Formats: sequence, structure tokens, C-alpha cells
Amino acid sequence: MKLIEGGVCAAKGFTAGGIHCGIRKNKEKKDLSVIYSETPASAAAVYTTNLVKGAPLRVTKDHISDGFAQAVICNSGNANTCNADGIEIAEKMSSLLAEALGIKAEDVVVASTGVIGERLDITPIAAGIPALVKSLSKDGSESAAEGIMTTDTVKKEVAVEFEIGGKTCKIGGIAKGSGMIHPNMATMLVFITSDVSISAQMLQKALSGDIKNTFNMVSVDGDTSTNDMVTVLANGMAGNDEITCEGEDFDIFMKALNTVTMNLCRRIAGDGEGATKLLECKVSGAKDTETAKTVAKSVICSSLLKAAMFGADANWGRVLCAIGYSGADTDPDKIDVSFRSAKGEIKVCENGAGIPFSEETAKEILLEKEIEILVALNSGSASSTAWGCDLTYDYVKINGDYRT
Repeated sequence: MKLIEGGVCAAKGFTAGGIHCGIRKNKEKKDLSVIYSETPASAAAVYTTNLVKGAPLRVTKDHISDGFAQAVICNSGNANTCNADGIEIAEKMSSLLAEALGIKAEDVVVASTGVIGERLDITPIAAGIPALVKSLSKDGSESAAEGIMTTDTVKKEVAVEFEIGGKTCKIGGIAKGSGMIHPNMATMLVFITSDVSISAQMLQKALSGDIKNTFNMVSVDGDTSTNDMVTVLANGMAGNDEITCEGEDFDIFMKALNTVTMNLCRRIAGDGEGATKLLECKVSGAKDTETAKTVAKSVICSSLLKAAMFGADANWGRVLCAIGYSGADTDPDKIDVSFRSAKGEIKVCENGAGIPFSEETAKEILLEKEIEILVALNSGSASSTAWGCDLTYDYVKINGDYRT
């Protein structure tokens, strides 16, 4: 298995593109993206657990209820959420793209991201559909990734190549996510494509299983978005025997999918709004996986710990504090904590108590852009990892006038 270029266009039969159609005032920023498969594909998705859901999610869930899709359309700049005509607009987006591509509207996944509660005008989207379809290209993943960005500062795309049954297969993905990220299913918007032949049922099983240890373990700010969605389309053009049950081929597919989603998780966490550092909390020695996950997520969500990491302050007490209120069944007197980065590793807590360490060395380690927070519970053999970012002045600046 190896990382390759191409994003959502790496897999056979997929093209993508993105344009500026006029939803966003800044003409330099793309605001409408498309992904297209030459043939109908097995489709699976997971959605936000927020009770307030964007209209596009409701339309997409209906469209892929038969297990198939062939295209994706996504706009940025407006979430199309909490609008009286939201469903109507999402359906119109689907039908406009479907007509231009010569496919069924029910085979279109539709998504939106941006400001909540402002009506999404269909006019610029309708006018931009011809140019959007014209933008479709085998090299279009980067443009599509640009078109779904809001406060993101970098594009997020990745692809891998692997073999199933002697056939070369590929999975690629793009994602957007910088703020309002504390998902209980996914994180903001993620679109994944593959040329593997796999039934819709097994594709859903793979995605639902994967997100428990990837997207559900990411947090930027503790807010679960109304528009979070992860979709996967697999068109079978790699030519492998269709995966219809668990086994070796399914395990290989799961590993490839996990490689893509794990990579996107790190990119999303590291690009949190105003963030300067990627934080990765690795918990070991838990009595069970659920305990490990609860502890890791609690640590990564701590605003005090996130602020300390911004200031390169080895305030390890905030790690124990977060573990203590997590609700996880742990023994505080057994916990060890260390910080690690490219500059080295330093132990700061042993058996739940402070130990002598060099503040200067700790500062040097914590000034790096990627920080690992290592928590050993010493109560079992289970482990888990969660991803987040530091909390900076810029986070407040960005969100203080996000709408205006």
C-alpha cells in the first residue's frame, strides 16, 4: 500500500472540478465543486448527530437510500441550513447537475458548507453549472478541494494504491474542516472515491466501522456542526471480484480506507481555525478501548490544555484534570504523562504525581508544530488516539465576525 497523487481523481473513472460561481463575494475563491463517476457507484455515508441538520444531508440520505450514486455537488459560503426552502434548493442543485451530466437526480450527493441561517440563492449555482461540468478533469481534485473550503487555510486531499485479488485498486479523498469540529460521526465534509468493487452494504459497514477510530476522534473546538457528512463512492472499475462479505479482501479495503481517513484527520486537526500546532493524544494501558477513547478525546478537547500547548507550557496538570472529568474509570495514581515532538520526549508525570524535569527542554519540545501527548494509564492493554489543535487568539478573531 502506498500514498499516491490524484485525490478523488486517483481511482479509475472519477473526475472532479471546481469553480467560482458567485456565492462568495471573493472572486478569487472557488465556491462550487463537483465529483463525477463514469458509472453508477456503490454509495455510503455517515451524518452529523446534531439534531439540527442541513437540508443537503437530508436530501443526500434520501438519494443514496438505494445504495448508489454517481456524482457529488458541493457549495461553500452558505450551509443551506435552517432555511424554509432548504430542501427545495438542495433538490434543485441535484437536478441541475444531473441534467447537465445526463444522469438521474437521485444519483447525486449534495452538500453545502458555510454560514447557517442565510438563504442560499440558486441563481449563481444554476448559472455556473455549465462551467462546473466543463471543469471536470482527471486533474480536478485540487480544484474540487478548493471549492469546498471555508476558513480552511490549506487544501486537504490524499490517495492510496493497493491490491485486491491481483487487481490494482485506489482510494482517494478530499476534505474540508477548520472550525465547528467536534463530530460524533465524521468531521465537516469528506468525499472519498474508490474503484474497488464492493457492495453498498459492505461499503457502509466499512465506513461506519472506520469513523469510530478516525473522524469521531477529532476535535477542534467542541462544536458539532449541522452539516458534517462523510460519503464514499466505489464504482468497481478496478475489476476485482465484488466484496460482499467480510474476509481478506474486505480487510485490505478497510486498511486502505483507514489510511486515507487517518491522513485526512491529521490534516483537519492541524488546520483548525487559528491553529499553530497539531496535537495528537496517544493513550495506552487502558482497561478497554472505550476507556482509552474517552480519555484521549477528553484531553484533546480541553480548552485549558489547548491553550497551554499554544504557549508551549508543559502544564501537565491540565492533562490529568481532563482525564479526571472525562468519566472514564481510571486510577489517577497510576497515570504517567509525557510530551513528545521532533525535538525529543520528556516525561512530566509519573504515578499521578509531578517529577523533576527541565522546563527549558519541555519548552523546546512544545514549540514544534506537531505535539504528541502520551498518556499511560497502566491499567490494561487497550489504546486509542485522538487529534486536535492548540487554542489561539486567532480562533476568537475568526469566529468573532465569521458571519459579517
